[in-house]
Amino acid sequence: MTRVYLVEDHQIMRDGLRALLEARGHTVVGESADPTQALSDLLRLRPEVLLLDLNLGGRSGLELQAELQRRHLPVRTVVLTMSAQPYQVAEALQLGASAYVLKGSPASELMQAIELAVQGRKYLGANVADLALEALTQPDADPLSLLSPRERQIILMVVQGQSSSAIGVTLHLSPKTVATYRSRLMRKLGVTDVPGLVRLAVRHKLIDAEEPVLDH
Repeated sequence: MTRVYLVEDHQIMRDGLRALLEARGHTVVGESADPTQALSDLLRLRPEVLLLDLNLGGRSGLELQAELQRRHLPVRTVVLTMSAQPYQVAEALQLGASAYVLKGSPASELMQAIELAVQGRKYLGANVADLALEALTQPDADPLSLLSPRERQIILMVVQGQSSSAIGVTLHLSPKTVATYRSRLMRKLGVTDVPGLVRLAVRHKLIDAEEPVLDH
């Protein structure tokens, strides 16, 4: 029996995962859609495994994983996400994730990932292993790989039309700090305006081309 904590921003997914895990003999000790709340719970509950989505309503699960690594919290992270971006696979592993599983994979794959994580071993599905290899062999193919988790979080919020003030409220940063992040990430990416940032985000699948973008 493994004690598991869920971080996923869709309630229906959390309900389904809880039912699946408990049917397989695991115990779900808590759940959250918010990385800040999740960190507080993880420090208090001390589960063995964290089941972590990367896209959390404008925030990144990698932000939480980076904080866990910084605090040396002894929890094994199994990433369960829709994101098939090579740079995210590579960064999750660099930040200490034990496994990376794509949503849509068989339940047996997730169970195997959890089992190996508890044993202190790594797990990558066949498709994910290819993505990790791509990130290692073509590190400059994706300009978003140049960004930190926080910068990617901010670029996503910028292209969604949020102001520096609004972003600051969500991330608990001052508008000035957000503006500094914004200028730095645009400089890294070689873009000079928000429309250029939006085009880059669509091209590299950070956002969907059909996703509405607010006026800036």
